[in-house]
Parts: sequence; structure tokens; C-alpha cells
Amino acid sequence: MNLPHSISLLNLSMSDDAVTSVSTPTPPKLSLEDSSNAWETHPENPYNWPQPKKWRIALLVAAVILLVGLNATSITTPSLIIAEHFHVADTAFPHSFWPVTAWNTGAAIGPMIGMPVLENFGIRRGYLILYLVFTATLIPQALAQNFATLLVVRAIAGLVGGVLQNALEQVAPDIWATDKQRNLPITFYTFMYVSGVTLGPVLGAVVHELSWRWVFYIQLIIHGAMIPVVLLVMKETRGPIILSRLAKTHPTLTKAANELRRPKISTLLYDAIARPAHLLFTEPVVFFLMLWAAFCFGLVFIMTQSIPQVYHANYGFGDSASGLVQVSLFIGEAVGFAACLPQNSYYQRSAQRNKVEPGIPIPEARLPLSIPASLLGLAGGLFWYAWASFPHVHWMVPTVGLAFVGFAIMVIITAVDMYITDAYTKYAGSAIAAVALGENLFAAWLPLAAKSMYTTLGFQWASSLLAFVAVVLTMAPVVLWWKGEVIRGKSRFIREAKGG
Repeated sequence: MNLPHSISLLNLSMSDDAVTSVSTPTPPKLSLEDSSNAWETHPENPYNWPQPKKWRIALLVAAVILLVGLNATSITTPSLIIAEHFHVADTAFPHSFWPVTAWNTGAAIGPMIGMPVLENFGIRRGYLILYLVFTATLIPQALAQNFATLLVVRAIAGLVGGVLQNALEQVAPDIWATDKQRNLPITFYTFMYVSGVTLGPVLGAVVHELSWRWVFYIQLIIHGAMIPVVLLVMKETRGPIILSRLAKTHPTLTKAANELRRPKISTLLYDAIARPAHLLFTEPVVFFLMLWAAFCFGLVFIMTQSIPQVYHANYGFGDSASGLVQVSLFIGEAVGFAACLPQNSYYQRSAQRNKVEPGIPIPEARLPLSIPASLLGLAGGLFWYAWASFPHVHWMVPTVGLAFVGFAIMVIITAVDMYITDAYTKYAGSAIAAVALGENLFAAWLPLAAKSMYTTLGFQWASSLLAFVAVVLTMAPVVLWWKGEVIRGKSRFIREAKGG
């Protein structure tokens, strides 16, 4: 248990102006052990909050994750209209996708700096500021008078939005003490994270016929209405921050508060940038799982380019109808979320057969569902989508293939996040940051090649190429399932995290 969570809060009801006379016995000194017991059972400890309070905060943060994700991709449906409005040519190169690239590039950078700051200086204040700033960026997105302004503001929105999208991964460990308790919140977080960017084109399809600016006006109205809810529901979840504030008004906690030392800026920067980069390029597990998850996340954005091309050419779908096809991906993701719940139970039961660390679930038990999901759902769904994309085939047939892809994306990204968290324990934050960096960079830059790839190779072979990549990447979970224990044993970071 971390020191900040092991400090006690005793004698909180003691009067501050009580006078100790000569005849008054001196109260016994509090030991650190006594303090620990009091803090562990104290109602201010986030682990001891009532479940409804915990879930109110978690659901609020999850709702914001979904709404922020909508902003990332809702612009893709009216992208050609926006390009035409600003006289941006989209023939030789897909310049219309630059607003999404700008957003995702910002989202790749933001969490690396923002998450360590929130972790060390408190969640609530920083979260509220970020939410207000993000809401404010919707105004210039709606009112932009030139393409350059739109790109700059979108980059700022991504920078801030990327931190908001990752907040639940910090909040969940703050308020739920055990792995078992966190399984459902983190799985739900992944679902909202993926489905938010998936449903963005659907929002764009619903409102962009009014005017492309209404895509942002609608979001501004929703986020503005959410401000009072965020102010009321969001609480400080960091135990050390709560403890240090209480210590200011309770002398018994002075010693405990003195034990809390915020890291230096140099330490924060190392944790935020250097360590994730080190893990990414020296740990094969992190690198290959990043490729696997980043490819899946990038596919969501590739489909914002592929679906309009395929469904317009084959079935005469306009921008709105093509945007609505994205619902099939969301349906697959929802089924994937449901499938992850029994997978979580299987993981917990693996503790019974763990001979190396008895009583602790085996990290590789996170992977069984992801292997067939990758091979049959991801690769199979892409092959299905590829070879059903003909004008004489009903449009629902390739759409079903997209649902399989959505299912696989949800299962795979969940498996990667959970596996890395279990394997790297105290370094999990840095490892997840490395994966998130890869996901957002893939989502930012990979789709820029999608239009030319589908035009040059044709609909069938372009999607087939993606399917072949999915087949190759399936080797990552297969190897870990086969030799994961051996591979983890050779990792310096994993050994250090376990005290080896």
C-alpha cells in the first residue's frame, strides 16, 4: 500500500481551541501504524466511499469520454463540404482529413503531460479546468473563418480532450481498491472510449445537413448543459491529495502530511515522456501489443474514409447514409463489451491455478477471447467486408462484416490495456501511455493513406491488405499465451515492479 493511503486521520472531532492545562493528561502519541488503520477505515478515503458515489463519478467521466470522442470524428462526415467551403483541394491528397489528424496528434501528446500532473496535483481541479477549456474550443471550431484556424483549434481540442479521454484510467484505481472491483469500470471505459470515436460520423450524419457548423453547435449545447453536472458530481479522488488537505486543519495529520512529497518537475517529465518511450522501444511486449491495439484503433478512423468511398461507389449512398453505416461498428463493439465480462471472470478464476504467485490471477488469462476475436473477428470481418463490397451484393452484407470488426476492436483494446496493467503493475501507467501514444498516432496518420489505397488497390484488395496485417498481428497474443510467463520473467521492468 502506498504511503499516502497508509496515513491515519485520528481525533478529527478534537476542538481546535481546546486548552491543555497542567492537570490535563498529555494525549498519547499516534503511531504510523495507528494512523494507517484509521485512514484505511475513514469515510474520506475514496476506497470507503459508497458504491453509488463511486459509480456517479465513474459514469460521469465515462459520459465525458464518449462526448469528447464524438468531437474527434464527427467532422469526418461533412469533411468534403468543409474542404469545399474553405477552398481546400481534396483530389491529389486527402487534405479534408487534416482536422482529424490535428485532433489525434494533440490527443497523443496531451495525456503524456496531463495525466502525471493530475495524478500528483489532484484530479478534480484539473479535470474541471480541462473540461471548461475543451468546451470553449467548440466555439471557434463552429465559427472558424479559415482552414488554418480550424486546424489549430482542433489540435488544442485534441490536446485537452486526450487527457479527458484517459481520466477514468486514473479515477478507477483511486476509488476501487482491487483488480476485481476495477474490471467492470475499466472495461466500460474502453467501450466508451472506442464507441465515442465510432459514433462521431453518425452524429455528423444526423446534423450536418443543417450546416456543417451545427456539428459543433450541437456538441457545444450538450457540453454546456453538462457543465453544472460536472461541477456537482466530480469529486477529488486522489487519496494523497485528500489527506494533505485534511492535514491542514487537523494537527494529528501534520507528521503524515510531511511524508507527502510531490515529485520534482524533472521526475514528472521522466515519468511522462522518457519512461513510456523507453518501455516502447526496449520492451517487446509493449511494442507489439501497441502495434496490435493501435492498428485496431486506427481502423476506426480508416473506416471513416473507407465507408464513404465503398458505399457511395457501390450503392450511391450520400454523406449522411454513409455516416450512419458506422452504427454497425458500434453494434459490434457493444457485443464485444458484453463478451468481455465473462472473459474478466475467467481471468479472476486463473488465480486458482497460478503456481508462480499463488492467489494472483495470471496476466495471460486476459488473452483467450482476443485471439479468436483477432483472427476471426478482425481479419475475418475485414475479408468479409472486402469481398462483399460489390454493387450486386446487398449493402447489408458488407455491413455485417463491419460489425465483426467492431467486436474485435473492443475485445482487443480491452485485452491489451488489461494485460499491460497486470504485467507491469507499478509501471503500468507508463506502459499504457506508450500504447495510447501509438493508438493516437496511428489514428492521426494512417487514414491519410486510406483514400489513395482504396482507389489504387480497389475496394477488395485494400480491405484484404488490412486483413492480412490483422492476421500477422494475431501472432502477438498467441506468443504471449504460449510463452508469456517466460517473456515476463526476462523483462527488467516487470521484475522491478514485482520487487525482483
